[in-house]
Amino acid sequence: MTPLLAASQIELHFLDYAIMGIYVLFVLGIGFALKRHMKNSSDFLTSGRSIPAWVTGLAFISANLGALEVIGMAASGAKYGMLTTHFYWIGAIVGMVFLAIFMMPFYYGSKARSAPEYLKMRFDEKTRGLNSLSFAVMTVLGSGISMHALADLLSNLLGWNYDLCLVVGSVVVMLYIFKGGLTSAIYTEVVQFFLIVFGFAPVVYLGLKEVGGWEGLTAKLHFVGEHSQSLGLADKDLGPNAWTSIWSNMGDASANSMGANWIGLVFGLGFVLAFSYWCANFLVVQRAMAANSMRAARNTPIIATIPKMIFPLLVIVPGLIAVALESTNSGKGDYQIYRKEVVVSAEAWKQIEPVLKNAPDRKAAAAAVVKTVLVPKKGELTEQPFNTVLVGNIADDFKAGKITGEAALTALNNAGVRDYNNVITSLLYRYCPTGLLGLALTALLASFMSGMAGNVTAFNTVWTYDIYQSYFAKNKSDGHYMLVGKAATIVGIILSIGFAYVAKRFDNIMDLLQLVFGFVNAPIFAAFLLGMFWKRATGHAAFFGAFIGTIVSALFYALTTVQDGGAWLINSTTGLSSLYVFPSAMTQNFWLAISSFGTAAIVILLFSLSTKRTKSDEELRGLVYSLTPKQSDPDAPWYAKPLISGIIILLVCLALNLYFA
Repeated sequence: MTPLLAASQIELHFLDYAIMGIYVLFVLGIGFALKRHMKNSSDFLTSGRSIPAWVTGLAFISANLGALEVIGMAASGAKYGMLTTHFYWIGAIVGMVFLAIFMMPFYYGSKARSAPEYLKMRFDEKTRGLNSLSFAVMTVLGSGISMHALADLLSNLLGWNYDLCLVVGSVVVMLYIFKGGLTSAIYTEVVQFFLIVFGFAPVVYLGLKEVGGWEGLTAKLHFVGEHSQSLGLADKDLGPNAWTSIWSNMGDASANSMGANWIGLVFGLGFVLAFSYWCANFLVVQRAMAANSMRAARNTPIIATIPKMIFPLLVIVPGLIAVALESTNSGKGDYQIYRKEVVVSAEAWKQIEPVLKNAPDRKAAAAAVVKTVLVPKKGELTEQPFNTVLVGNIADDFKAGKITGEAALTALNNAGVRDYNNVITSLLYRYCPTGLLGLALTALLASFMSGMAGNVTAFNTVWTYDIYQSYFAKNKSDGHYMLVGKAATIVGIILSIGFAYVAKRFDNIMDLLQLVFGFVNAPIFAAFLLGMFWKRATGHAAFFGAFIGTIVSALFYALTTVQDGGAWLINSTTGLSSLYVFPSAMTQNFWLAISSFGTAAIVILLFSLSTKRTKSDEELRGLVYSLTPKQSDPDAPWYAKPLISGIIILLVCLALNLYFA
């Protein structure tokens, strides 16, 4: 199979550069145009609650359409198939509807300027402080990952200097946020939403056309499922529906490519991770809190669910196309998802040959080959470049005499792990001519900037109101806090650049960020949920529940591992054994979130029942469901009532799950 051409061979023309340049100038223009409206800290940090619902709705979804969403979901589409839609139809829609119907009245009605500030109103200062610090770290980490992804893309795809790409991309985002604040970020996110749609739609159309439409794609994916072991996609053949069905293979974790069963999926992803991200993550909630009325705030997540339900067509289908093209070698020339380079020398082969002949089974052979070729440095985890399933296949064939030693050595040198993060860029190279390539690259540029801007605007608000004003300067002028907010924007960008270099050291930044969500969002969501719906929950309980839940997350991650992977405490220097081996990092993340949330919830329940309430019913009015008058908007048309529209959305989502079951 012919290897994928190097990304640096992609050549841009004047029209491509012009499209990218126009976009950069346009977003900078938005920031400078809104500068005159930034009259106080509220305008700069919270948009003064002045933005209409359709704008906040698109910004709500666009803030989640960062680099990891676009590249990561295409990668997951290739790796896991239609199972990836669970991140939308289970892991997003239900949580977004719940936020609109039940939680936005508390966020918006309490007049809190941030999610951590709501925790102070509901519980106490220390709970707000814990959430503020952990969230601030999470935002600069997320921003750094987006920046790294942007610089890495431009560096690999176009051959541009990584450091220069990092600095220039950061400066552009910093300028339009510095001038126009949150309002600038929100309106820019609306532009980015349409760019992403129009930028990726041609890739999906041309890809589907090449594989024979949806029916042709489905047939090829059936082939993938039936031959998943020989293709190196799973350690056994998973069956024809493995890449096309979203529920039929979820009864047993070993029966699907994700390595998850329905219990971990529904409770880990569908409840804990989904609800904690969409309902307790200030990054997205901030967009709804910027709306110009309670009705607009509650309808913001509802509006966002509509594109969210259809976005799998744009971000997951490219991954399906990629794995179908690679596995069936169809279309105009061969296609291959980029693999990590593996070099097995002739000297190493002398040690490997008897291992392949004498190993008791394929897994033992694969493990022995990896150990022979890769000698870990003391105190360090060694990167795993081999696709161990392919190595097992090679061992089987060599032991059975189907291939010669020379052929086995050649095959080993082509048995690198697939780098699924390159799916999108490889398809851009395949399908996009001049002009269309510029539009698609601009869409990617927009997605990176969207993720970065969303994190930075959330960071500067939390830093200014929840950390600086609360702990360092309580009674300063509004102008002082606006200046601090602008300074926090610059500091957040600088810290993000530092985290970008940290992210550069990790091969799987998607797993890294999912892990951070499990650490930060899952335990604090228990405090939000019980605080909003149980008036007996106390401040001490919320603080210790969130704190202990985070500690449990760390222990869970450290003492469990992933098949063909490792964890912090599971390496050659400690001699410790893992308590449990998960079939995939995704499954580990699901159960980590469940354990973290469950621990936090139990601690909050026990501590609340054993400590005194410090807030009366009157103080909790507007903050707790049972003590707050139910929202009524009799003048709103039926489609603007969150309960009615939310039920309709959930029914449509259920229909999609049933159709692709």
